Amino acid sequence: MRTKGKVRFTESFRELGLLIFMGVLIAAVQARNPSFLTVQNIRDLLANTAILGILAVGMMMVILTRGIDLSIGATMAFSGMVTALTLSRLPGIHPFVSILQGTAIGAAIGAVIGLLVAVWKVQPIIASLGMMNVVRGLTYIVSGGKWVSSYQMSTEFKRIATGSFLGINLLVVIAIVIYAVFAWFINMTRTGRRVYAVGSNPEAAEISGIPRGRILWMVYAVMGALAGLAGVLWVSKFASAQGDTAVGYEMSVIAACVLGGVSMAGGSGKVSGLILGTILLGILNNALPLINVSPFWQQGIQGAVILAAVYTNVIVKRNTYRTALRARQI
Repeated sequence: MRTKGKVRFTESFRELGLLIFMGVLIAAVQARNPSFLTVQNIRDLLANTAILGILAVGMMMVILTRGIDLSIGATMAFSGMVTALTLSRLPGIHPFVSILQGTAIGAAIGAVIGLLVAVWKVQPIIASLGMMNVVRGLTYIVSGGKWVSSYQMSTEFKRIATGSFLGINLLVVIAIVIYAVFAWFINMTRTGRRVYAVGSNPEAAEISGIPRGRILWMVYAVMGALAGLAGVLWVSKFASAQGDTAVGYEMSVIAACVLGGVSMAGGSGKVSGLILGTILLGILNNALPLINVSPFWQQGIQGAVILAAVYTNVIVKRNTYRTALRARQI
């Protein structure tokens, strides 16, 4: 029992460190710019981080299985563009239908990647990189290289991002619901536990009868669906659809996962850590411009924080392994 307690303490140490770092960062930024902790800025910070958080949920599932998905930025652009083009031709369409349309498009793209990885055994980085280029090209083809602007979208559609529920921005509400469902799924269901098993030891998972191929296909389909949803929310938020939407955004999503303690080696990661990592990246994106840090330095600082998070992951994992090894010897 003591050993299990030590393992849990070691795993929780990282999240405690994140909280302390966030507290120090918030205090430092507030000292430089008192407007940081205003209600309006906090609302903006959460709204701007919501889409990142939604995507981080899907990426965590993919990384847990030792995979990666580099196509999510392109999927966002394509689903957002098709949804916007549909709106421009059918302005009376209900916003919920637009959300379903974008989500379905993203799920289809993710399902194709899942087939490549699960059935044809293509390496995830290759499958998603190839699909990224295909989908990005399709976005320019269907749009003819043009934008879909705000005046071509209905007011109801744009309210998806600007509206509120109980005083909370709808983007934040959607993110909270997705996190709640994900936390229940990954921790309380057999399929969720199988996701961890596939990433921890793929060979043992197959021997024990876990349908590894189905699990892999599912996580990429879910990732695609969330990317499609995020694409619709992105278009609603910025009131425009462009061919180069979210270029490179997948790097920010992966960074949020890494900051949250999701191991790139697979099989390790917690929802609580993912939330902290996403919020920390959101704080960095919001705070650095407020204290007039150069955009060039902003990227460097974010990179340094990510490297520190990776190094911390290594230390925590090493300590956890040593604790478990001692327990076996006892």
